[in-house]
Amino acid sequence: MNTGSDEPGEVAVAADKAWTDGTEAGPETERGLGSRAPEFIKARRLLHLSWQVGVFVVGLAVVGAGIVMLPLPGPGWVVIFGGMAIWATEFVWAQLVLRWTKRKVTEAAQRALDPRVRRRNITLTVIGLVIIGVLVGIYLWKFGLVMPWKIKDQ
Repeated sequence: MNTGSDEPGEVAVAADKAWTDGTEAGPETERGLGSRAPEFIKARRLLHLSWQVGVFVVGLAVVGAGIVMLPLPGPGWVVIFGGMAIWATEFVWAQLVLRWTKRKVTEAAQRALDPRVRRRNITLTVIGLVIIGVLVGIYLWKFGLVMPWKIKDQ
């Protein structure tokens, strides 16, 4: 990524400064992209590379644990985004992914709070519950309160 300067210590700044509410980000709220490693680590190339490898390995372990937690009990998605946040301390691509994700989650939350969408969701839920109730009623009318397996025969 070309930042327009070859000076060390400078970081790239995101081109899109508009927040989700439509206001422009001021200089005090502007957050640059790039490494957030301490300056003494950035000053030494080999140390900075070792730092990046360490951050990548730790982030990979956390993301891997989150992926394992998806089918197993545990907060899988929360852990995956935690691993992405660890990567975002060092890698621009992870920072961009997290910004995109945060923007999409905020947009989805705003859409979910829209009164028309809430009415539609409530209506669809009620229709679904009525259909399930009718199906359960038909089953009970046809078969009674008898379970489909025979426990007495065992």
